[in-house]
Parts: sequence; structure tokens; C-alpha cells
Amino acid sequence: MDIGIIAGVALLIVWAVGTFVYMAPGWIHLLLTVGVFIVIWRIVARGTADGRGRSSTPNAKPRPNGK
Repeated sequence: MDIGIIAGVALLIVWAVGTFVYMAPGWIHLLLTVGVFIVIWRIVARGTADGRGRSSTPNAKPRPNGK
């Protein structure tokens, strides 16, 4: 598992616990925002060709239809 996904899930867990412990002040919801952002970002980055959010062949030309 990716370290970014683990960090994002950890932020979500801290947010969930902090919501009930601190009676949900405004700053605690920043953890929710950052945690969800990191999890989504890392899932999308894992689906790309080189894992960094861009294609591994920067100047690749599309293949013509047919073969």
C-alpha cells in the first residue's frame, strides 16, 4: 500500500476521533479535507502510467486507426 494512502487514512481517523473528543471545532475539519484530498490524489496517481500523474511517454503520437 502506498504511504500517501496510509497518511490520508490516518488523517481521516484522527479527524473522526477528534470530531467527538473536541466537539468538532472548525480547524478539525481541515483534517477531513486534507485526508480526502490525499487519498483521492494517491489513488489517481497510482492509475497513471508512471505513478506521478503524467504519461511515461511525453511525446507519444497517437496510432493511426487500423493496425
